[in-house]
Amino acid sequence: MTTETLTLNPAGLMRLMTWLSPSFPVGAYTYSHGVEYAVEDGRVSSADSLINWVEGVLEFGAGRIDAVLFCAAWRAALAGDEDALFDIGIEADCWRGTSEMALEATAQGRAFVSTVEKVWGDGMLSRWAGRMRGDDRLPSYPVAVGIAAAEAKVPLCDALTAYLHAMAANLVSSAVRLVPLGQTDGVRSLSSLDHAVSVAVDHAMAAELADLGASAPLIDWTSMKHETQYTRLFRS
Repeated sequence: MTTETLTLNPAGLMRLMTWLSPSFPVGAYTYSHGVEYAVEDGRVSSADSLINWVEGVLEFGAGRIDAVLFCAAWRAALAGDEDALFDIGIEADCWRGTSEMALEATAQGRAFVSTVEKVWGDGMLSRWAGRMRGDDRLPSYPVAVGIAAAEAKVPLCDALTAYLHAMAANLVSSAVRLVPLGQTDGVRSLSSLDHAVSVAVDHAMAAELADLGASAPLIDWTSMKHETQYTRLFRS
């Protein structure tokens, strides 16, 4: 079975919608990925500045990293290559610029694995997470979702688009609460990010792990500053 032979069926679509719904218990709503300090510092203060910020995350920051890791994990899982999945999990550990961003990836990854195991049972995702724990490592969220999507035979493009859209939606939601922005401006901002999500998906699907890299020092800086921010609503 290859990427080209898979099509998104209703069961796969519902599984994907469940996993990436705000109600799925990974605690995504508790993370702002540095947006909280960006608002405090006046760098995100309107819908336009929010759109620019999230575009940067998708094109140059964690969105770019997560998307390439997601693709690599999905392909390895579809091929049944569990050794490659272990290596990808280790790679994911190396691509977090701050302690809070590492927490964001691993806490959500662990919660995702735990819930999937309880609802859908054991499988490749469980074996991978167990092997990671055996090496004293935590599962990274994008790798975990990529593995689960491949196990459920959800096509890569659809799964990755949904994952990155959920990432963008969570950052927009944090800004709606922090700036604050109205709900309509929040939806308008998310709609304006459609193109950035599509570009990030196309880039990641054409990339290899050797191409992995990011250039978003300001986002990393806001995450570092957030670690000592006096008043905080979010964990990152």
